[in-house]
Amino acid sequence: MRLSRAAEVVAVALLALGAGAVAAQTQGSVDDHLTRARAASGQDFDALYGVTCDLVKPPAGAAPAAPAAAASGPPARATWHAEPAKVFDNVYFVGQSEYSAWAVTTSAGIILMDAIFDYSVEDEVVNGLKALGLDPAQIKYVVISHAHGDHVGGAGFLQKRGARIVMSAADWDLMERTKADYLKPTRDIVATDGQKLTLGDTTVTLYITPGHTLGTISSLIPVKDGGRPHVAAYWGGTAFNWVRGPAQYITPDRPASFWFTQYAASARRFRDVAARANADVLLSNHTNFDGSKTKIPALRARAPGAPHPYVVGKDAVRRYLTVADECARAGLATTAATH
Repeated sequence: MRLSRAAEVVAVALLALGAGAVAAQTQGSVDDHLTRARAASGQDFDALYGVTCDLVKPPAGAAPAAPAAAASGPPARATWHAEPAKVFDNVYFVGQSEYSAWAVTTSAGIILMDAIFDYSVEDEVVNGLKALGLDPAQIKYVVISHAHGDHVGGAGFLQKRGARIVMSAADWDLMERTKADYLKPTRDIVATDGQKLTLGDTTVTLYITPGHTLGTISSLIPVKDGGRPHVAAYWGGTAFNWVRGPAQYITPDRPASFWFTQYAASARRFRDVAARANADVLLSNHTNFDGSKTKIPALRARAPGAPHPYVVGKDAVRRYLTVADECARAGLATTAATH
């Protein structure tokens, strides 16, 4: 069921309150924010910096090239297939070369984080779980970080197989009004901010972090390495898509400053949430952003007792979300300078 116009107005007003708080704290020039972001990034988070700060660097208004039109039909398997991998005692990578899906195993079944594309979900998720010795029929919940086709495209397929689909109200709305050629799931579980999704012995906590979309979900996931507990921070939406594809985002009520402000507020809030939870692991729904392309091979070669590649430490989690915040602030400063 779509939100009423009155509900939308209330939602936007509430978001604006947070926006005002961030705007009040956004001090300094574009270069100041870029410098702070670069310092936080170091050599670790170039991919994150690239899809955020690189898009708002002066000269302001230099529009990036529009994405190429997609060819008809699914791409060749060789261009996207990736082998599944066990990453933690209870977490498995079942995604593609560029887009991730994560299976969190519990005592009562599987929670899947994101559903990748419709053309790849059976190969990567269903067959990937089988290859890992897991039963895809045990997928009980699929948490969709946001309603873009690279993450929600396979959800309808998994719903038909019995999984419950979890998404925020705003992104259920977004998916339902988006023209798409994939099988859309029917509206199921509507996630709320701070919701605890418990399955058996495992609880994943969901936070609504508007920015990448109005209803992006970022999550805290308990993970174990050799029985030792850790907490993974899963930032649900990363790129500044309103810069790359403004037609899908920018309206008179929601100019670029609106999106930058929401993104920055969400990054700061989730950074605080992750810090309170002592999160020391970063996971992403894109393999570039959490380093999966190098970390999964490193796991395969990991010696007994050696450090886990994904356990990056609490400071690295803080720096990652600081990059997201400062790059958004740089973007906001850019919009202020051009108006």
